[in-house]
Amino acid sequence: MPFYLYFLRRLLFVIPTLIGITAAAFFIANAIPSDPINTNLPQSALNNPEMIAAFRERWGLDKPPVERYFTYLSNLVQGDLGTSIKTHKPVADDIRRFLPATAELATYGTLFGIAIGVGFGIISAVWRNSFPDYLVRILSLIGVSFPVFLLALLALQVFYVNLGITAGPGRLGVKLDDPPAVTGWFTVDALLAGQFSVLGDALSHIILPSIILGLYSSGIIARITRSSLLEVLGADYIRTARAKGLSERLVVGRHALRNALIPVVTVIGLSYGNLLSGAVLTESIFAWPGIGRYMFRASTSQDFPAIMGVSILIAAIYVGVNFIVDILYYFLDPRIRLA
Repeated sequence: MPFYLYFLRRLLFVIPTLIGITAAAFFIANAIPSDPINTNLPQSALNNPEMIAAFRERWGLDKPPVERYFTYLSNLVQGDLGTSIKTHKPVADDIRRFLPATAELATYGTLFGIAIGVGFGIISAVWRNSFPDYLVRILSLIGVSFPVFLLALLALQVFYVNLGITAGPGRLGVKLDDPPAVTGWFTVDALLAGQFSVLGDALSHIILPSIILGLYSSGIIARITRSSLLEVLGADYIRTARAKGLSERLVVGRHALRNALIPVVTVIGLSYGNLLSGAVLTESIFAWPGIGRYMFRASTSQDFPAIMGVSILIAAIYVGVNFIVDILYYFLDPRIRLA
């Protein structure tokens, strides 16, 4: 199958998926048995019918849900996500302000998870039923099972409070100014601006939360890598490669690992989408100003435009990541190219 045809076929699935997600998110959000008036108007205004009516009219709450949905969908096509009830700012502007922090944290966490997970998975598969294999399996099970928020609290207490070898919560120290905004990633922006002291401080702040997030992903990636690689190592063409006298490093690295990476890429994509959607507890513990904390505040205040904006963002992230994974399949799996 030509690449352009495969690309277009996958792209056609994206549009109806996003439309269906917007409808589901909108009506689920509006089905919540609570009233944003109670959480956004002062107590003195709750007994004033005129102020309540003005609030409902201002935010479109006086219209039927179906009419509000089509109005929202029309505005969404134009790039308008509405205005936040809580911050009184466009939701798109709020997302642009908070998303880079989460994207930076999620990317570093995913890179750490890939390095540890794939490496440990290979070790576990190559030395099957040996001490390294048992150790990796135990560690990966602990990484998947251990609550992330508890691990974050323990890590902050030990490495920041007790040992003092890592920086505390936040993205930068209180004495440093943010680097000139280019990408929104402090590490990248500081490097581009040549502010190496800011770069070092940003790295010292991001290393601990990214490791915490990466540990959970690494446990899943290691288990999938091990099981997939074991299946490939038992294939006939692997036995043929060994019979030809190829070294074990070439057999595993060149012949087995590439085919074993197909399910691993899927898990990596889903893990990255999950981290991008906002690790609420981790961001709260490390005072990380990301999209997860923004979503939490919007939920507690019944800020429907913000809830919808973040929901659509999360949906777009997952759909986009899965689209990229599907494209990677084309290059990893020759069966797709020959179909």
